[in-house]
Amino acid sequence: MAEQMKASIRKIATFLEETRTEMGRVVDPPTRRAAAVAVIENPCAGKYVEDLSELMTIGEELGELLTQRAVAALGIPATAVESYGKAAAVGENGELEHAAAILHPKLGAPVRKVLGKGAALIPSSKKRGGLGVALDIPLGHKDAAFVRSHFDGMEVRINDAPRANEIMVAVAVTDSGRPLPRVGGLTKTEIKGEDGLR
Repeated sequence: MAEQMKASIRKIATFLEETRTEMGRVVDPPTRRAAAVAVIENPCAGKYVEDLSELMTIGEELGELLTQRAVAALGIPATAVESYGKAAAVGENGELEHAAAILHPKLGAPVRKVLGKGAALIPSSKKRGGLGVALDIPLGHKDAAFVRSHFDGMEVRINDAPRANEIMVAVAVTDSGRPLPRVGGLTKTEIKGEDGLR
């Protein structure tokens, strides 16, 4: 039997965007990005907690679950994902540090494991907000942070989250960069993939 998850999940939502035209020009193939968002109970809400290891463990299990869900929504092999990002929003009884505990120490490794690679830092954002707050998930190329065509972001929101004692946690993935990129810089065909930057 599978080990019980530490996260108390109220709901999971997945989002898929497909851009087919931009400024009257056809985007072929369409650019696609997907996000999976978990709405979880914040075990540290409403009080100061010195040891945030419980949230770090929750981040680790959500990293795998949400990446799998987002890749499934995108409908491509996990190894074909080009960009990724992560974000969290705490409700009013939470701290930004609660979002940081979920996102930073342990969430990234399972994301990379699902994708098979990921040399670059995973772009992230965190905020506090009420019901329906926009979660802005920054995006960057998973293997080379300097690929300008993949500097992007995805906005998602859930109408009834986060409640005061909840945290929304998101992972986003893409099959491409922005539609019709033309600001120069390193291209994805020039990636060396040695240091996560170039």
